[in-house]
Amino acid sequence: MQRDSVLGTFTVALVLCVACSLLVSGAAVGLKSIQTENRLLDKKKNVLLAAGLYDPSTPVEKAFGAVEARVVNLETGEYVDGDKIENTLDVTTYDQVKAAKDPKWSVAIPGGEDLGGIKRRERYSFVYLVKKDGALDQIVVPINGKGLWSTLYGFLALHKDLQTIRGITFYEHKETPGLGGEVDNPKWKAQWVGKRLFDEPAGKPVIQVLKGSVDPTSPNIDHQVDGLAGATITARGVENLVRYWLGDGGFGNYLEKRLQKRKASDGQ
Repeated sequence: MQRDSVLGTFTVALVLCVACSLLVSGAAVGLKSIQTENRLLDKKKNVLLAAGLYDPSTPVEKAFGAVEARVVNLETGEYVDGDKIENTLDVTTYDQVKAAKDPKWSVAIPGGEDLGGIKRRERYSFVYLVKKDGALDQIVVPINGKGLWSTLYGFLALHKDLQTIRGITFYEHKETPGLGGEVDNPKWKAQWVGKRLFDEPAGKPVIQVLKGSVDPTSPNIDHQVDGLAGATITARGVENLVRYWLGDGGFGNYLEKRLQKRKASDGQ
């Protein structure tokens, strides 16, 4: 076979394609465990960021030692006991983002209730219990919903009173840099700290992301956050997704049961 023939050219190209495919496939398989570990580490880091506990000088695994991850049945509001979900899924490897896309492990959200614009939500979700001196200090819950261009994924940290926000962070989205992308701005996220989520204990979520700035004389100032300049749709999306996940369709049952148990233990 002549090297400069058409057949020779195609043969060389085919050999190179096969060799490259084998190398890429081998690398993907070989690095899969490292990629999985890095994703888990990044998730832990973002939980710590939401809770205000992330310190670059402290290893994430060490700081995460004060956090207990639990899986909750969103319908019943109760924790999953044991290492398996419905005797099928391993708790330690459960991926709730994938579960939300699987009809077996998710539920369709009625259109009128789908504030987050996500259409389906998982039946089981992680929650993260942050301990301080051995006692519960915060609960961090995952949140997600539609912005302008993308689905935003993040975490919301609640004070142990289950009414007050301790922090919020988003770890994945494709919103416009400088506009909707300002959901990553530490100054904007800092505004959420101390805001009250509900109109009354165990009431309906009333948090607002305004179009403009919060009026310091507003009677609703405890429930309001400044908007994002030039990113009204993203800001509204954040408001809606927070309301959804803290409402009856999301963690509402779970939070209500935790609140009742806390009141009972306090003798109220």
